[in-house]
Amino acid sequence: MPIKARYVELPGAMAAGCERMVHPSILGRGERERQRRFIGAMLAAPFFAAGAAVTLVTSGMGAAVTMAAIFAAFGLCWFVALLVAATGKMDLAGRAALAAAGIALGGLIAAAGGLSSPVAMLVVALPFEAWWIGASRRAALWGAVSAVVAILCQPLAAGILPVAGAQIAPWHWLVPLAWALTLLPRITASHSAAAAADAMDSSDRLEDMIDAVVLRVARHGEVLDASAKARTLLKLPPELLSGTGLFDRVHLSDRVSYLSALADMRDGAASRRLELRIRLPQDGNGLAADNYRPFSLEMLRARDAGEVFTLVLRENDEIARLREDLAAANDTAAAAEVAKGRFLAVVSHELRTPLNAIIGFSDMLLHEMFGGFKDPRQKEYVGLVRDSGQHLLAVVTSILDVSRIESGAYAAEPEPFRFIEAVDMCQSMMRLQAQAKNIDLQAQIAPDAGEINADRRAVQQILINLVSNAIKFTPDGGDVVVGAKRIGSRLHFWVRDTGIGIAEEDFVNLGKPFMQIQNDYTRRFEGTGLGLSLVKGLVTLHEGTMSIESMPGEGTTVTISLPVNGPKGRPADKAGVLTMPAARAKGDRNGSLRKTA
Repeated sequence: MPIKARYVELPGAMAAGCERMVHPSILGRGERERQRRFIGAMLAAPFFAAGAAVTLVTSGMGAAVTMAAIFAAFGLCWFVALLVAATGKMDLAGRAALAAAGIALGGLIAAAGGLSSPVAMLVVALPFEAWWIGASRRAALWGAVSAVVAILCQPLAAGILPVAGAQIAPWHWLVPLAWALTLLPRITASHSAAAAADAMDSSDRLEDMIDAVVLRVARHGEVLDASAKARTLLKLPPELLSGTGLFDRVHLSDRVSYLSALADMRDGAASRRLELRIRLPQDGNGLAADNYRPFSLEMLRARDAGEVFTLVLRENDEIARLREDLAAANDTAAAAEVAKGRFLAVVSHELRTPLNAIIGFSDMLLHEMFGGFKDPRQKEYVGLVRDSGQHLLAVVTSILDVSRIESGAYAAEPEPFRFIEAVDMCQSMMRLQAQAKNIDLQAQIAPDAGEINADRRAVQQILINLVSNAIKFTPDGGDVVVGAKRIGSRLHFWVRDTGIGIAEEDFVNLGKPFMQIQNDYTRRFEGTGLGLSLVKGLVTLHEGTMSIESMPGEGTTVTISLPVNGPKGRPADKAGVLTMPAARAKGDRNGSLRKTA
């Protein structure tokens, strides 16, 4: 690259680096420009101090004092720059920097031989630098005051510092000449900024006509300005795209094509178009590991804007359409889910009322409260009617409970109780069913099981469903064991049987409502497939976990882990109402099931 081109690019590269140091809370374009220039001036000022070291040494101050002055200049200037970058507050730091500059320049003039030295020309630099940073007459006035301070401090410094007999030398011109050379790229940059302002006006009009983010980019890639559409399309303040902000958010695999397109624009191309993936801020749920979204980027050469290019960034049309279709499908699915829940609730309520009447009246007839039966078959049939009604009522109740759990409307009231009490109640209810199949129903509860803060009815329902399933799928003469022990702040309890077991390919359907494992062994067993789904929902309601270990022909072990103190650290002596966790994935019907074959 030619030296001239490198020299032209240098101010823009330095400006991009300083732009990244401006505090994110500074949102106004003018204020960001002032702080960027101030930080750049504070970073560059110590190098001029180092360049003036020869003046200090030859004035008789010695190498030690000169090195101390240089290190002090670096330390103070860079400290002020970092302070402004960290806090975003520049007013006090700017005044202090001007005062320090006036005093230091007075000492330098005295060391160079007085006001007749070429170094004295640097008094012009103070008002100019103040005006260039502050971009106002007030700032220039403060700079002029600092220059007056430098002139007034010069004779005082000459009397204090050991600079007697300091001679004026021709090489004293080097310091003001070096400062003068910095004016050329800054004046060029000012002309480019003025031309770019006109281009920005056209960009604003372009933004009004299209739904896209319009950016102005310098030839070496730093973003100078971004339109307000960045807040809606990219979910980012436009200021965060300045400098290398846009490039830092481009996907790594797309950066090569982006830089190649930018190089083509520098070589004279009229426009370039490419597809990019840009990282957006994380969503509120924080589920995705990254948040890269596809965008279409069009680079245009702005007319009469010098080396400033216009970038038009818009969403990929096809991806945007697919996203809208997905959002519509999700809304439809959510509406269908709500409608299904309401339907199940209404139907369950309408069925429970007549079923309770059927069960009650059939029970009265079965006990011959209004006279005996003439035929024994009449009593048998009434018993079948009652048993069928009770079975249907249990099914309807399970459907209603599953529907409430899935919709997040299942209310539970946690209370402290001894876990062994729930196990005893379950054993008393399931003992007759186990004895009918000659199954040995055992309890192995560790002494440290103690109390648990949970909904007693829900825990009893979990145990009854698990033990009922274990007895149902265990052949005659088998064993079913209910065990429990406390591990840390959680209570682990399990139901183990010696039944038919579960094949590995059937684990995918476990816990899904109305899904039963179908094979040669289970085909003869009746059921709706709601028991395990209800257990999974109740466990999730208590922020617990459930795991299943099984092997075909060797039995199954279902292990539940619940927090002893209740979900979310709720105290054991404070009852409340539990609701389903909001972060539960809607499509995850299988919950936290884990298999071990």
